[in-house]
Amino acid sequence: MLKAASGPCYSLESDSNNPPSEMKMVQTMKWLAAGALCAAAVGAQAEVTQVRVWAAACANCHGTMGKAETGMESLAGKDKDELLQKMLDFKSGKKPATIMHQLTKGYSDEQLQQLATYFAALKK
Repeated sequence: MLKAASGPCYSLESDSNNPPSEMKMVQTMKWLAAGALCAAAVGAQAEVTQVRVWAAACANCHGTMGKAETGMESLAGKDKDELLQKMLDFKSGKKPATIMHQLTKGYSDEQLQQLATYFAALKK
């Protein structure tokens, strides 16, 4: 049974109208909620790790952490929308390239968005 505690909180106390099994159910629900939050956190970390794996493929030409050597475009710290538009233009064939048009076709538009966000967040 829910009973008013001090302030706007409520407590679940066992009495004849509220058997211990109900309390166990509430406790189980709390554990399930905690588990769901942990799973979401792990999923978010996995997503960040996946973007870093995709970005590693860019390092061959655009340098580690998006900082390219002379002659190649650095991606670190660039405008996110500009990076995304360039990658989408490569993917569609609108922007000519030697290899980028092939590489970008291997990614969904959402993945390219994530890559653009990743590189834009890096320091120049």
